[in-house]
Amino acid sequence: MAIETVQIATNRYAPERAKSISLYRDDLAQGLTLTQLVQQVCIRSAVVQEAQSVAKMNLMTSDSKRLSEAADWLKQIVDGTANWTELRNFLVGKMGILESTLPTTLTINDKPYYNYQIQAAKALQDKMNVLAQSQQEDMIDLQTMVNRRDVAYSTSSSVVRAIGQSMTQGTQNYI
Repeated sequence: MAIETVQIATNRYAPERAKSISLYRDDLAQGLTLTQLVQQVCIRSAVVQEAQSVAKMNLMTSDSKRLSEAADWLKQIVDGTANWTELRNFLVGKMGILESTLPTTLTINDKPYYNYQIQAAKALQDKMNVLAQSQQEDMIDLQTMVNRRDVAYSTSSSVVRAIGQSMTQGTQNYI
């Protein structure tokens, strides 16, 4: 990234290099005034925060669906109506539970076996608790991203407002 200095006069009547400020910028910022540069930085920051917020919301939606499915499966485990093959695929594949922590079956002699149901339900409930905690943390992260985005837009607007007020005051001084 090449950095160069550009002299900007404090007003349009100032002679070159007299009462001027230095603006440091990279090649991407060529031709931008200080105000435009600040606005671009703020807007780019807001856009990044917005994209991250959307990605976080999509992740949260996916996790919410998994939690809903898990709640359905938990009910089936407790009721003794769960198909073990499908349940095991869900627990291992979608919930990421280690197969070694699960019982080999939920039944003995084709009847639900309470101890196996408890073991499967506990493994699922533990994973659901972790996922719910993660959902809460994601919600905090999302709120933080939204706040940062709002601050970036607000800063950009404040710069425009301050420049406008400065120009208005400058014009009134000449009247």
